[in-house]
Amino acid sequence: MKAIYCICIFLTLTSITHAQPAAQNVFIITMDGTRWQEIFKGADEALLRNINYVKDTTLMLQQYSHTDPEERRRRLLPFFWSVLAQQGQLMGNRNFDNDVNVANLYKISYPGYSEIFTGFADKLFIPNLAVNNPRSNVLQWLSTQPLYQGKVAAFCSWRVLPFILNEKDGAFPVNGGYEALYEKDSTSTLINGVQQNVYNQGSTRHDLLTFECAKNYMQKNHPKVLYLGLGETDEFAHEGAYDTYLQKIHQADAMIAELWYAVQTDPFYKNNTTFIITTDHGRGNKTNTWTTHGFWVKGSGQTWLAMLGAGVSAGGEEKYKQQLYQKQIAATVAALLGLQFKTNHRVAKAMPVERIEPVTEIVAAVKGE
Repeated sequence: MKAIYCICIFLTLTSITHAQPAAQNVFIITMDGTRWQEIFKGADEALLRNINYVKDTTLMLQQYSHTDPEERRRRLLPFFWSVLAQQGQLMGNRNFDNDVNVANLYKISYPGYSEIFTGFADKLFIPNLAVNNPRSNVLQWLSTQPLYQGKVAAFCSWRVLPFILNEKDGAFPVNGGYEALYEKDSTSTLINGVQQNVYNQGSTRHDLLTFECAKNYMQKNHPKVLYLGLGETDEFAHEGAYDTYLQKIHQADAMIAELWYAVQTDPFYKNNTTFIITTDHGRGNKTNTWTTHGFWVKGSGQTWLAMLGAGVSAGGEEKYKQQLYQKQIAATVAALLGLQFKTNHRVAKAMPVERIEPVTEIVAAVKGE
């Protein structure tokens, strides 16, 4: 009986460890400057009631407030706290010492995105300007691999991201800001027309336009690696518009839900695609500092990470002590595809994506308890 018991435990461990098939495609999605507090706690009650940051506090309270913290976060991010929390993993809830941090010193966007894609926290300071990145990134590297040549693409709301991703090298197509689409289909032509007529174009394109660009390209070309960079969350946070910041988080959740549905109903992507969702930096964790971030603002290095799909076990909200860094994402993207990202600079190791249940739970399952 003891031998059978041990075999059952071994088989259970094996089945859990290998429960998810390896990914064939990876989508990376970023929500610029979105705090972990809103992801895990929902709308901040103090900020919701603050007339300096919210135009109509009554209406916003009706939409996003609730006495139950779990319901409050579900109101803000319904896809995150239904599908993703059930089938994927959410990391970064600091109430459980489950920490995700930036490793770079600066805690602003250029160094943050560079860290995500190069796997390296560069000591060289490059401000948020249109400067070509001296470091190579995992998207460039993947585009040179046999299975991924011509199968990597990036669509970004922020106009500086093409420089961070080294668009100039021409390794893979990158579209950022209000840059025109070069596809010749009717949808791309329509999007170009809308973009040209946007009043007061800034450094960040409307996220809905970026999303439609990416989704249209995905459906037409079936890239195996796709990056979608959303940016309006950070824009409105800097403006001190907490109401619009929340609306943009809610909108991002809806777009991710729509993209996941499109993936899971497309035979090319169904059950073989992984989503990695994160942010480039945190922001201030107090009522008077939430609008900004940087090395001088406490909370700016605190981020979060979500994963869903092939190769990722259904761990849900991680509630154990852990320390992860965003510099691990680049190697993780490659590892999900069965590859090891190597370049001319150091690359942080990949993070674990499969969660093994505690042995006590496995034993109970074998016993039928």
